[in-house]
Amino acid sequence: MTTARRADPARAGNPALLGVAGLAGLLLVIELAPRLGLVDERHLPPASRIAAALAREAVSSAFWVALSDTLIAWALGLAIAVGAGVLAGLVIGSVPVLRALTASTVEFLRPIPSVALIPLAVLLYGSSIGSTLLLVCYAAFWQVLVQVLYGVADVDPVAFETARSFRFSVWARIRHVLWPTALPYVFTGVRLAASVALILAITAELVIGSPGLGNQIAVAQASAAVPTMYALVVVTGLLGVLINLLARTGERRLLAWHQSVRGEVAL
Repeated sequence: MTTARRADPARAGNPALLGVAGLAGLLLVIELAPRLGLVDERHLPPASRIAAALAREAVSSAFWVALSDTLIAWALGLAIAVGAGVLAGLVIGSVPVLRALTASTVEFLRPIPSVALIPLAVLLYGSSIGSTLLLVCYAAFWQVLVQVLYGVADVDPVAFETARSFRFSVWARIRHVLWPTALPYVFTGVRLAASVALILAITAELVIGSPGLGNQIAVAQASAAVPTMYALVVVTGLLGVLINLLARTGERRLLAWHQSVRGEVAL
């Protein structure tokens, strides 16, 4: 006799509807808390005032210029970091001697917080976009490099030696054996690097004063425009969500052939 499985409450409802309900609840709390006197309205204005400030920003040319500055710095830094990380990871991971020689260096440099490089960035580039790119590239590079190294190390040695015995060229071995194995790791690194790059771009703009949303947040805070400050913070959060969704969508489509993605879709 078989017994019916009890439904998992987490899967019982529509995830999208549950997410919308959670967001609506958060907005309700932010709306009511200052109006009921639970928090000082000067420090946390109601959600309706934040939404009104966001609407005002949406029709401001300065807002769109700042948004484009942030996205340009993010995209350029991410592209440089991904290109350098993938190339360095493939070369270092494919040559055991290089992997051994660089292991201690990678483990030393990787944990250094990117914000610790802010004084160096200011000395080199001042408050220009170069400072933002330096921090973004440094932070995102390690995310990609480490994942590519893991991917290269995961290559089946039997498959690699088989390709060698069939006299595949170096490029053919990389294309048909190494790259398909490392590609899921590359996408994981890119997804992580995309989020980290946005965080560092906003941080650089906020602290250094380079052009972008972070700079606008600092200006709003300094001028006591609290609703505008929160509205810009909301925009940065929405950017993070959008970037993560795009990265996940691209990963699913380009890796539809991979076992991990097929299993995820099946769930």
